[in-house]
Amino acid sequence: MSLVLHVDGDRWRTHLREVAERRTGLVPVLKGNGYGFGLARLARKSEWLGVDTVAVGTPGEVAEVATRFPGDILVLTPWRAFDAALIDPAHAPRVITTVDRLEDLEALIALGDGRRVVLERLTSMKRHGFTARGLRDAAALVSGPGGLRLAGATLHLPLGAAGENRVEVETLMTDVVAAGLAEPGATVWVSHLSTEDVAALAAQYPEVRFRPRIGTELWLGDRDAVSVTAHVLDSHPVERGETFGYRGRTLPRTGTILVVSGGTAHGIGLEAPSGEGSARARVSSLTRGGLDALGLARSPFTIDGKARYFAEPPHMQASMLFLPSGVSVPEIGESVPVRVRFTATVFDSVLVS
Repeated sequence: MSLVLHVDGDRWRTHLREVAERRTGLVPVLKGNGYGFGLARLARKSEWLGVDTVAVGTPGEVAEVATRFPGDILVLTPWRAFDAALIDPAHAPRVITTVDRLEDLEALIALGDGRRVVLERLTSMKRHGFTARGLRDAAALVSGPGGLRLAGATLHLPLGAAGENRVEVETLMTDVVAAGLAEPGATVWVSHLSTEDVAALAAQYPEVRFRPRIGTELWLGDRDAVSVTAHVLDSHPVERGETFGYRGRTLPRTGTILVVSGGTAHGIGLEAPSGEGSARARVSSLTRGGLDALGLARSPFTIDGKARYFAEPPHMQASMLFLPSGVSVPEIGESVPVRVRFTATVFDSVLVS
């Protein structure tokens, strides 16, 4: 029984090369579940692309990447003392640490290990980062005695519309310059900027090297290169009113219970809060809520050309679907398409052609 990620290898590799060629200074982002591919695979593929630095989300992800990628590793989550032991000392010389608080910077100076740090400026994301004043204080602290090596400033931007993020960066660069972090040879690490935005910024600040951190655009930018399928594990004809499942539900119609691979352990049926704020999105959410109340939650599995309903909430490693009479029932062992959120799905196998 398998939930499988299929990758058209030639097409995927062609896309990766195209992104690397147009994205000067590319820093591939490897974090979480590795965008569905796994951290190890993306670490090896980053070396294949010839980049010198990758980014991971947390200190706990460094070990799996460090044994498969020979270059530097930028940790995106700012340093905290309670995570310090998660990085193997053998890998520490290749790690670039993000810092966003003066007290953490002082703690790192006290450690005296001479690590490289990037200073994060707070953006409209309001997630991590120094204020303008804090950035100046942090830069002064790093330039003083203590042995830390400055690897630049970093800006983590929201998913803005075209051009919006560049306007924000242009504003924030005033603070970067005021902190003395835009001297010739300086590096500014950025996210969620288009190729054109980065080029425009580089023209404005020719003495600064802008390094785009890219995840989704790189690994999942060509969605036609990837697809997901699940195996059909079992099927049972059922009559209206029959009970089934863990909770002894009854069916409103005659049809078939189809059991397919893929459950909560894979991320199936686990939905992140929607970022959509439109009226249409709100109506859609209300509609889904009403269907859920009736026990009719739509599944990501497609059978006979349509997304089918869960018969009951997904199990840990399998899901039960209800197919009404008249729907073509696939044979046991057949594969059916599944629509997933790649960053929240764990696959049983990844098949690269």
